[in-house]
Amino acid sequence: MARLLIHPGEHLADELKALGMSANQLAKELGVPTNRITEIIRGKRGISGDTALRLGRWFGTGPDIWMNLQKNYELRLVAQEIGEALEKIPQHRGKTEMSNDLRL
Repeated sequence: MARLLIHPGEHLADELKALGMSANQLAKELGVPTNRITEIIRGKRGISGDTALRLGRWFGTGPDIWMNLQKNYELRLVAQEIGEALEKIPQHRGKTEMSNDLRL
């Protein structure tokens, strides 16, 4: 059974509702155009790095939670789109290890 896809904008909408705050009010506090917030809430726009930094600062959560919501949404969306093709790709079972070290 496929997992339910929840756009990060739904999480943002829930937070705003709990605070009794409008998208316009949040946009003003973040210093961004109102349409950026409303498009995220409506699922028409993703959360960019810039927006994640601003939301993380405002909510006191840090940006990672917002970027992870976006990343997980995108991965699940693509997995649904290419699911059958993805299943046909064999898994390499060699002895090499990939490094998780992403430092430049």
